Amino acid sequence: MAKEDTANTSKDLQELQRKLCLLMESVQNNSKKKKKINRKIYPWVVAFMKSPVGQYLDRHPFAALTLLVFVVMSAVPVGFFLLLVALTSLAALVGVMLLEGLVLSVGGVALLCVLCVLGFLSLSVSGTIVVSYVAMSSLINYWLCPRGPGTDCVLSSWDRPLTPSPGGDASRP
Repeated sequence: MAKEDTANTSKDLQELQRKLCLLMESVQNNSKKKKKINRKIYPWVVAFMKSPVGQYLDRHPFAALTLLVFVVMSAVPVGFFLLLVALTSLAALVGVMLLEGLVLSVGGVALLCVLCVLGFLSLSVSGTIVVSYVAMSSLINYWLCPRGPGTDCVLSSWDRPLTPSPGGDASRP
C-alpha cells in the first residue's frame, strides 16, 4: 500500500509540475503581450527596460523584487522626511511673516511715539520762541522809548491807542 501511495504522489507531483509550467508560460506570454500594449501608454517603462539596468533586472527577477521591495519600503521614510521639510519650510515662512509683522508693529509704534514727542517739542519750542519774542520786543520798546510827557514812542501802528478820525469813527493812524 505504501508503494501505491508513493506512485500516486509522484504522479500528482508530476501533474502539478506540468500545470505550474503551463501557468508560468502563460504568464510570460501575457507579460510580453502587455509590454507591447504598455509601449503606447508608458514609453518611459519601455525606455527603462531597454536600458542595461532594465535588461539586468529582467534577467534577474530576485534582484528586481529586492529593488521593488526596497523602493516600496523606503517610500514611507522618504515621505516623512519630505513632509518634515515641507512643514519646516512652512513654519519658517509663517515665523518670518510673524517676526516681520512684529518688527513692523514695534517700529510703527516707536515711530508714532517719536513723532508725538517731536510734535510736543515743536509746540513747546514754538511757544517759547513766541513768548520770548513778545517779551523781548516789549522790553526793547520799554527801554528804548524816551520817557516824558508828549513824547511818542516808536510803536507799531497796532500798539498805538485808537484816535478819533475826522469822520467820527475811531481808527488807527
